[in-house]
Amino acid sequence: MITTDARTEILKRGKTSLAWEGEPLLGGTYGEEEIEAAVAAMRESMTPSVGFGFSAPPIPDFEKAFAEYCGTKHAVALNSAGPGLDMAMRYLQLQPGDEVIVPAVNFVASPLAVMGAGGQIVWGEVDPVTLQLDPNDVEKRVTPRTRAIFPVHMNGLAAPMDDYFEIAERHPHEKHGPLVVIGDAARATGGSYKGEKIGKRGFMTVFSFHTMKNMCTLGEGGMVTTDDDDAAAFCRSSRFYGMDTDVWGTSNVMTKVQAAVGLVQLSKLDSFIESRRRLAKRRDELLEGIDEITLPFEPDDCEHSYYLYTILVKPEWQGEKRDQIMKMLDDEHNIKCVVANPPVYEKRKLLADHTKGQRLPLSEELGRRLFCVPIHPAMSDDDNEYICAALIDCIEKLR
Repeated sequence: MITTDARTEILKRGKTSLAWEGEPLLGGTYGEEEIEAAVAAMRESMTPSVGFGFSAPPIPDFEKAFAEYCGTKHAVALNSAGPGLDMAMRYLQLQPGDEVIVPAVNFVASPLAVMGAGGQIVWGEVDPVTLQLDPNDVEKRVTPRTRAIFPVHMNGLAAPMDDYFEIAERHPHEKHGPLVVIGDAARATGGSYKGEKIGKRGFMTVFSFHTMKNMCTLGEGGMVTTDDDDAAAFCRSSRFYGMDTDVWGTSNVMTKVQAAVGLVQLSKLDSFIESRRRLAKRRDELLEGIDEITLPFEPDDCEHSYYLYTILVKPEWQGEKRDQIMKMLDDEHNIKCVVANPPVYEKRKLLADHTKGQRLPLSEELGRRLFCVPIHPAMSDDDNEYICAALIDCIEKLR
């Protein structure tokens, strides 16, 4: 914990060197290596006989490297994570009434993918300690119509995948057998679960290389990992108008230039995660003992990637006081926070209408308590200390 005297000295330094966002607009760092890789990919494509190709090298090289990184048989590169989530749900060939259990504390992408594929969203509560889809709650929500469990590796921490697999085996679908477990790892690239990289556990796992994420392929990009040959073939086919396997599809291909940059970013990913973890662990020490907040939890079998550093205010401070903390951090200290995420049905009428009658009291309370203070692999130790000192200062003023 920061002493009062130390906090005074830290705050005297003035505001942080950057106006840090709660979710920075570039999640990693770029250097000359990425620029050189992009230019080289462009130069080799500048003749009519070569061009930018159809899934041409280095796209297969990037896929192979990413599959090896995750320990999977296949990786399929895409132009964004969103199409990957759509493909994962379309592969299930959901019929009207088929249910998919999705955490309500979530970004909109995975529930929209369920809805878009014709399935029925069933909201699941999250564990209030980890913010991951709660296996105990999942088991209560399984019905004969359940087809899949769709956890999100929320804010950089791995979801308890083995627990979902056990539920999937205990409650097989009458026609399709064991339930399918598909992971949304958009915010968790580089994290680990039980000694393996996120992506290995799960029938399919979808990753994002959007500009904010742990690694970035020129602003957009995604990947689907799987050990299943048919699922991989489906994704490869449907990412370009359903060629080869004659399924419905549109164009969701990654470009050569994105893949070239992706190879460089992948080589740096572990160092990005190491930096995030170092900052987070130091932050845990600096914020220890502040009774009004609960800090992120890391289970013994996980390595959190700390895409976001998620804090919960005590229940009595939910709502207005949480919002006051965020406003004071911005107004007085140039530190912007983000609420990631309240239950999605509270923010999107489309999803609320689709799931009428489903309300999750715990998730709604957590949505009023959680907020994320900035973290980034390029953040300086001084900025990290300043953010902690500023947060303590705001909390003390509100006591």
